[in-house]
Amino acid sequence: MNPDHPARKLPPKKAPGLRQTMSDLHIWTGLLLGWILYAMFLTGTVAYFRDEMSQWMRPELAAQAQVPDAAEVVQRLADTMSVLAPDSPQWSFTPPGARNNVASASWANPRIPGRRGFASAVFDPATGQKVEARDTAGGDFFYRFHFQFHYMPVPWGRWLAGLCAMFMLVAIVSGVITHKKIFVDFFTFRWGKGQRSWLDAHNALSVFGLPFHLMITYSGLVTLMLLYMPWGSDAAFRTPAERQTLTAQMNANVPAGKSSGEKAALAPIADMMRQAQARWGRDNIGRVTVTHPGDAAARVVVVRGDFERVSTSPQYLLFDGVKGSLLQARDRVGAAAETRGVVYALHLGRFADPWVRWLYFLVSLAGTAMVGTGLVLWTVKRRARLPDPERPHFGFRLVERLNIAGIAGLSIAMVVFLWGNRLLPAGLPQRGEWEIHLFFAAWAVALAHALLRPAKQAWLEQLWLAAALLVLLPVLNALSTERGLFASLAAGDWVFAGFDLTLLALGGLHAALAVRAARHRPRGRAARRGAEPDATPARPRSTRA
Repeated sequence: MNPDHPARKLPPKKAPGLRQTMSDLHIWTGLLLGWILYAMFLTGTVAYFRDEMSQWMRPELAAQAQVPDAAEVVQRLADTMSVLAPDSPQWSFTPPGARNNVASASWANPRIPGRRGFASAVFDPATGQKVEARDTAGGDFFYRFHFQFHYMPVPWGRWLAGLCAMFMLVAIVSGVITHKKIFVDFFTFRWGKGQRSWLDAHNALSVFGLPFHLMITYSGLVTLMLLYMPWGSDAAFRTPAERQTLTAQMNANVPAGKSSGEKAALAPIADMMRQAQARWGRDNIGRVTVTHPGDAAARVVVVRGDFERVSTSPQYLLFDGVKGSLLQARDRVGAAAETRGVVYALHLGRFADPWVRWLYFLVSLAGTAMVGTGLVLWTVKRRARLPDPERPHFGFRLVERLNIAGIAGLSIAMVVFLWGNRLLPAGLPQRGEWEIHLFFAAWAVALAHALLRPAKQAWLEQLWLAAALLVLLPVLNALSTERGLFASLAAGDWVFAGFDLTLLALGGLHAALAVRAARHRPRGRAARRGAEPDATPARPRSTRA
């Protein structure tokens, strides 16, 4: 027959519609960087309680019954620094707060290698003296990891985080377009239905926190907007004076100026702090910076905290360090800078009281689960289409193993980081760095385990291990410190008691996931309707991610 005969011509292939295109975009933007996104979400979630985690990781420091007067604490720190670092050109103090039981200080010392010329320490608020506590990165490690990672230059990490956030924003928008029954999906969950159950869980978690997910992703990009898109500011602010104005609108780093070389005693900082407290409130001092202490050109900057306002826009008082007189008061910034400050504050959640902070935590945890279920859904959907699910192709195996290490393995790594805090010798040099090394070592071992073991066994073993480590960590805390769960409950120490109870709850969650994974039976082509692999026609492509 003539191949050009009309009967042999096939109809033209129909171009995919908008929802199908958005579905493909949603799937691939979510998959390509999904494992990094999951790590960013989970570490960012726990960072909402980074101050409480830092307290738990320094059990030697007693809980404070009430917040001490910041003016008195900073005055003690200044007196200590005049002996500890009298020649330093800059001191910076952070007073204790409702969530932080220590005062901290950093001071310039160009002779210190590897720390950008700054040294730091924590101090007892009551005495102003250095405290002897274990060296640890505390909860700040997870906070910094979630937007700049580790073992790489900081700008590179932040660029990678920005790329992931942009992928996340595209995945959210394309997911909304794809799911035309988005609100119906929120109220629909079919348990024990394999792929359908994973899709229902992904949909419900997505809709549950959709406004939060949009806010947290977009605001994350706004926080580093001048790094990602500097061209607008470069074009608008060209001269040094204009750039200084931009800096003043964005942060409270007041130029130190030059020292005079003339010795002069520093005026009482407590008196300057009283003026700031009268303006902002007793417990709303964020930071105090002293430049050129002991010099006639000394300046003291008292910065307002972010604890009672939904904005991080800089507000500060600038004092003459010798006379103690007020030189400048910045109470407001421009509309654009204030908008950025509000968006930044919404992302950080520092303004939140305990109930709002728990709401942040739970919705962010749902966002983490949203990313995780999306990654698992990719493998569940494609396993059902494999000709032989027992011998999948390399790409499928790789994604499946990365899912195991990226989800269950990350839980193991994070709890190993906390175990290291209790088990590493107190006198170990660079002890805080070794806690971080343990985190990455455990994560690497989890990846190797996932690559070497059958997929289902790897899921079960890693989930059960994470559950055991989480549940046993409060036991280790009770054995290694005097602030175990029951002792903390009896003393009303809710930071330690709450942390241990949260560990137990998360251990139970991982155990429930392990039980669910043990009961799961993957469905392949041959398993559906008892058909042979080649007897089942290929399913039409779903328009849902």
